[in-house]
Amino acid sequence: MSHDFSSFNSFALFVRDVTGTYREAQTDEVLQAAQSMLLSRVRNTEVFTSPQAVRDFLRVRLSALEHEIFAVLHLDAQNRVLEYVEMFRGTVSQTSVYPREVVKESLARNSAAVILVHNHPSGAAQPSRADEALTQTLKAALSLVDVRVLDHLIVAGADVVSFAEMGLL
Repeated sequence: MSHDFSSFNSFALFVRDVTGTYREAQTDEVLQAAQSMLLSRVRNTEVFTSPQAVRDFLRVRLSALEHEIFAVLHLDAQNRVLEYVEMFRGTVSQTSVYPREVVKESLARNSAAVILVHNHPSGAAQPSRADEALTQTLKAALSLVDVRVLDHLIVAGADVVSFAEMGLL
């Protein structure tokens, strides 16, 4: 079967609908496909052998949002990614995070360790005092149930900042 794509933009991506007809992909379809592909590259991979894949996934997932999201990467005992869970949604400048809920999710997934993640829609990658305090609170709460906090990542535009690399854990 041949298709005539001459009427489409030469830089467009195409999707095939349920009838088998090709059409130009919408922006949200392209982004969802990219996120799915990156998540599949991250899931069941060891975080420390593929940190770039984790950062790429988080950058695509969170960098363009206009509101804050707090998420958790749940890891098994070999530091392989079990699941990425977006737990709390906030405003343009803050998110309320409830340690009890983070602990519950970690226990439900049998996580051995976690990586905390949130974005800064402002584009400023520097952690705030509130970010540092939250990290210590979550680290203490999770340690009571033997779940280690390996890092806290902040996504700000194209930058992904690591608390561990900055010596803040």
